[in-house]
Amino acid sequence: MLKKTIILLIFICTLNNLSGQSPVDSTYSEDFKPGRLGLVGGAGGVFYGGMLTGLYTVWYQDNHWVGLHVKNDNAGWMQIDKYGHAYTCYLFGKLGMNSMRWTGVKRKRAIWYGGAYGFLFMTSVELLDGNYAEWGFSPMDMVANASGSLLLIGQELAFKKQILTFKFSYHHTELAAMRPNVLGDSDLSRVVADYNGQTFWWSLNLRSVFKHKEFIPKWLNVAGGYGAYGMLSAENNPRIYHEGAFLPPVERYRSYYLSLDLDLDKIETRSKFLKSTFFFLNMIKFPLPTVEFNTLGEKKFHPFFF
Repeated sequence: MLKKTIILLIFICTLNNLSGQSPVDSTYSEDFKPGRLGLVGGAGGVFYGGMLTGLYTVWYQDNHWVGLHVKNDNAGWMQIDKYGHAYTCYLFGKLGMNSMRWTGVKRKRAIWYGGAYGFLFMTSVELLDGNYAEWGFSPMDMVANASGSLLLIGQELAFKKQILTFKFSYHHTELAAMRPNVLGDSDLSRVVADYNGQTFWWSLNLRSVFKHKEFIPKWLNVAGGYGAYGMLSAENNPRIYHEGAFLPPVERYRSYYLSLDLDLDKIETRSKFLKSTFFFLNMIKFPLPTVEFNTLGEKKFHPFFF
């Protein structure tokens, strides 16, 4: 889902920049415009239907339909895939919420209707998964989907802004070359498939917490992250046979990160081009000095971690 998320956001930002309008603007319009609502609803419907049709044609069609069944995949990939579900729902919801704001509908309607878009879309995908032998309906995927949407909607209702932003970063790992059929055989596919290089972040805006500390820049955040390494398969690593010998076993471990970050949504500008660009870039954790703690008992300092 991450690749689809990134492609969607690039498309939306490009469309905004070409049209001179900004559905990703985080401010509320006081003037309801039915035409804009029709545009947003139509675009959302086309994307929803088109993505599900594309998934069926490309992803599901060659697999085995067995009817709806439940599958417990909680132990898979050290839960990195669950963070991906939550992240996708958060981002799709944020785009939907800001698009509804742009139409001028009332604030709570914009939050609930727009913010739930990611959950609606991912629930449809989960129901499709649930009918195929290769996957199955995952209750924990649904919990992850709901958590991403509720993180967005809850903050907007309580604080009228996003104090804690869900972000993502990725770096290439050497493990992908060991199992390219599982972890990706190209740079783009590895961003999606190589869970070893994915990190998910919760980025807290300091000025939103310490409101009266004017010396703190509005765009300065502190971020905590989660990642994992050593995963050659979902649960138990296979032995890899290469050039006449088995490679040494790869140890699986979790990593936790503490870093600084930038909140580009807090940078004030009148430029619709920059607003759209900042919206897209703010989905990604900015590479800054980072401290890593892992379950091997190690503590590492990275001058720039991505």
